[in-house]
Amino acid sequence: MMHNEAKYALGEVVRHKRHPFRGVIFDVDAVFSNSQEWYDAIPAEARPRKDQPFYHLLAENEESYYVAYVSEQNLMLDSSGEPVTHPDIGDLFGDFDGRSYPLHVDLN
Repeated sequence: MMHNEAKYALGEVVRHKRHPFRGVIFDVDAVFSNSQEWYDAIPAEARPRKDQPFYHLLAENEESYYVAYVSEQNLMLDSSGEPVTHPDIGDLFGDFDGRSYPLHVDLN
């Protein structure tokens, strides 16, 4: 049985290592759980391994807000100390504490 422990936690602010966006983690998959079509759309030389945690982010860049699905190998903690301004953050999280957002919903 495979055991993958997530490096990052719900509510943490992370940024992508190669692309200019950051976001708040709101869900984690222990291994890749998206569609094969989504995976195949990534250029072969940039495809992440499937056997690692993948994170769902309330993401933002300079132009828009969206939900991103990112492999652990492509993330790093955001050290800016700046809040993420995604409009859906308040639905799941409390106020930013300078590093992360506390959950304010019950998890099943």
